[in-house]
Amino acid sequence: MKILHISKYYPPYSGGIEDVCYNLVKSLSEEEQKVICFNDVNSDNISCDGKVEIIRIGSIGELASQPISFSYYHKLKVLLKTYVPDIIHLHLPNPLLCFYVLLLIHDHTKLVLHWHSDIVAQKYIYRLFAPIETRILCRADKILVTSPQYLEDSLPLAPYKEKSIVVPNVISLDKLEMKDADNDKVKKLKEVYWNKKIIFFMGRHVPYKGIEYLIEAEKYIQSDCVIFLAGKGPLTSSLREISKSNRIKFLGRISDDDVKIYMNAADIFAFPSITKNEAFGVVLAEAMYCKAVPVCFTIQGSGVNWVNVNNVTGLEVPNRDAQAFGKAIDLLLTNDKLRAKLSDNAHQRVVDMFTIETVGKQLRDIYKKLVL
Repeated sequence: MKILHISKYYPPYSGGIEDVCYNLVKSLSEEEQKVICFNDVNSDNISCDGKVEIIRIGSIGELASQPISFSYYHKLKVLLKTYVPDIIHLHLPNPLLCFYVLLLIHDHTKLVLHWHSDIVAQKYIYRLFAPIETRILCRADKILVTSPQYLEDSLPLAPYKEKSIVVPNVISLDKLEMKDADNDKVKKLKEVYWNKKIIFFMGRHVPYKGIEYLIEAEKYIQSDCVIFLAGKGPLTSSLREISKSNRIKFLGRISDDDVKIYMNAADIFAFPSITKNEAFGVVLAEAMYCKAVPVCFTIQGSGVNWVNVNNVTGLEVPNRDAQAFGKAIDLLLTNDKLRAKLSDNAHQRVVDMFTIETVGKQLRDIYKKLVL
């Protein structure tokens, strides 16, 4: 099979959808594949990752989170004529590329839409895009949705449930592999903070991540602990201003190697996202694999509460209830038996459901049914 993956960006550009696309490409290593995406600078770049050609098209910036490029359409047109894929795997949301694909896709090419999330934030622009979205959903041969909850709750997908299937996001265990030197770093990190219990957050500092609720929740945590907030974003300055506790430490943007150190050192992974913009939570699954017990809010229609199962792999509290969030963390910090049980369950759920091997096999079976 010849597969063309179309993603907004692609690693080393950091992002949840980009990481999922990368891991899916990795899981399909036996197939012939190409990736086309935007570059985050105004220049093209073609590289190879093993046998996979990565084509990055320069962009001049973004409008409403959509990269803008004057050359993408022409280069996609040429690529479809020369490569002639059996399957186009289009990662959404990506409004401009939906329009381009509708104009350029060949009749015989199968179209797989990877529905990472509805368009939630740009409501006015979405009204303009909605007719194109309907057309791309009609044209799709298969729609991949990241959780049963999202499929059930998504209004745009409601008429297309018969050709939709749940394919969870995938994480790379290689990225999280711990070596002796890594374990030494975990031990040293704990010693620096006098072996206090560790709460870890990792994510962009944007509104839907709900970080202000975690900062508010700190006052309800009675246990001796330290709270690490990793990541950066437009809200970083304001979050620093409202953070009055010396227990809260802002780490800034940290490397993948450091992420796994903090995840393995953490007793609790705080995941305070508050809206459906958080459709799944790849970093949540990664933390669970590292045995950090998650605490989340209930988010109607989001896959977060499917990845983390309340009272099985972690705890879940009412949305935006900072007091309940803090008390849930405190319960876990004071109940070693409960925390150990949920930690083991969280790790096993990821191993059973969200690895490259498990999801890769499911995806290959879907592809084969489409092209045979």
